[in-house]
Amino acid sequence: MLLFSLLLSLGFSNEIPPNDDKVKDSYITTQIFSSVKKSKNFGEEICLLNTSSDSIVASYASTKENTDQLRLRLKEDLRLGTISLDHIKTAFANQLVDKIIPHWYGTPWSFGGHTATPNEGKIACGYFISTTLRDMGVNINRYKLAQKSPIDEAKMISCGAVISQVQQETHEKAFEEIDALTQEGLYFIGFDEGHVGYLLKRNGELFLIHSNYLNPVSVCMETLKESRVFKRFTIFHLVAISHNDGLLQRWLDNGTVI
Repeated sequence: MLLFSLLLSLGFSNEIPPNDDKVKDSYITTQIFSSVKKSKNFGEEICLLNTSSDSIVASYASTKENTDQLRLRLKEDLRLGTISLDHIKTAFANQLVDKIIPHWYGTPWSFGGHTATPNEGKIACGYFISTTLRDMGVNINRYKLAQKSPIDEAKMISCGAVISQVQQETHEKAFEEIDALTQEGLYFIGFDEGHVGYLLKRNGELFLIHSNYLNPVSVCMETLKESRVFKRFTIFHLVAISHNDGLLQRWLDNGTVI
């Protein structure tokens, strides 16, 4: 119990140095997806994008400002009826996955890491989720969210949406069930009582985006099926992010999630 309490207080942290500069985020993400298909050493591919700390901070600040402008624009377009909520679901996922998160790739994992800045310090798995959601404009207390257990973190992010629990005897069966439960888009995934990350289904493939405590010991994206972290668990908690109407509405209205 003492160890579990310590894990909670530290937010299930991971550490590893971030990277990314003013290179176009869309280009970076394209390269990342190509790397995943080519190599199991996917984390090593994205670690090649390191640049100076100052340029990363400036680029990230600009990305967050653009994200806030996107939120306001989508909210107004939805009010005017020129777009649907489905459009917002796609825009939210693409902005988080292709614009916000790429700045963090390569940031070192650490058990107690809680940096708020890519490429400066280290980041635990829980803090990676809470910080990127906050920087996406979701109104959350990143400390409170990161310090919760995976199932409680899922409950907070769900905003009342269904949380799916997958429990199988093998990770192969767990993968099959997760694949069947998900559609194109972004999800939160909790690994029993020990780890958290984003689950992305894109073009029919499942990817795990997380602060990885195994090689490369940093924030990375890898195919779920080949993830060594995934293979260590048989119990998972899934909740939709990009298909979560309640969460997206709170995002648009700047409503408090936690």
